[in-house]
Amino acid sequence: MSERQTKSLSPDDAGLSEAAQVLRAGGLVSFATETVYGLGADATNDKAVARIFAAKGRPQFNPLIAHVADIAMAKRYVDWSDAADLLANAFWPGPLTLVLPLKSQSAISSLVTAGLSSLAVRLPAHPLARRLLREFGGPIAAPSANPSGKISPTTPAHVLAGLSGKIDAVVAGGNCEVGLESTIVGLLGQPSLLRSGGVPMVAIEAVLGTALTADTSPDTLIAPGQMSSHYAPGATVRLNATVWQEGELRLGFGDVDCDLNLSPSGDLVEAAAHLFQHLHALDARGSDKIAVSPIPNTGLGVAINDRLDRAAAPRL
Repeated sequence: MSERQTKSLSPDDAGLSEAAQVLRAGGLVSFATETVYGLGADATNDKAVARIFAAKGRPQFNPLIAHVADIAMAKRYVDWSDAADLLANAFWPGPLTLVLPLKSQSAISSLVTAGLSSLAVRLPAHPLARRLLREFGGPIAAPSANPSGKISPTTPAHVLAGLSGKIDAVVAGGNCEVGLESTIVGLLGQPSLLRSGGVPMVAIEAVLGTALTADTSPDTLIAPGQMSSHYAPGATVRLNATVWQEGELRLGFGDVDCDLNLSPSGDLVEAAAHLFQHLHALDARGSDKIAVSPIPNTGLGVAINDRLDRAAAPRL
């Protein structure tokens, strides 16, 4: 892929207008959401979506999320359901993605769906993302703005470190508040958890009034973030470390002696917001080993542990 100059755009009306023009021309724009920075392209433009895969080095069997400006836009492209209504009313805008049947003769690029008959849709909460979606006026396909399989970006600097010269622009929107990707729920039958994320599973089950089945690492990917090796730093990662080993950089949680601490007070919301930022910072120190304290596997801890498990998995 040829190198191009990546512009930094301001998060004002002029910057968002230029970003929307880049998207309409088939270009790639990174922008802040409340979860992580996305790498956006016009979800109805095959060539533009293909450029996402080229820039990230992402396998084309891995589907993308289509970000929408409102529920009405989502309904143009998917077959809506009562369960979708319940979850959208409870959690949208916010860090929840719904996978629903794709409408026949949909304008969505088949590269977004990886050729499947379903589409992942999300209404983000970040004001910048919502303004860009309204300015653009259509669905924006946007995986995380990082090289495929690497640590997700939560700042503009993270985006530029991985993709400068490969994308057209970045709209600077500060740090991402949630810091973990969206939870993904499949609504293609029995509601199912496809990826843990910013909305805890128990909150979703409470709204639906039923338990979710879970299949977060299937043989056939039907949602982003399901590959066994993902979100990985250059260093190897050792999990559930209660004793540090020589030469390791130490990522702590709670009251422990470490190099960086996800949350000294043991707050899982704070830990989620710091996870990718701290992994980036430790990886930049050049060690080949990172060890991580145990994280409680409750609430947002489920999503944090999911990301750490994939970061520690054997590299594909």
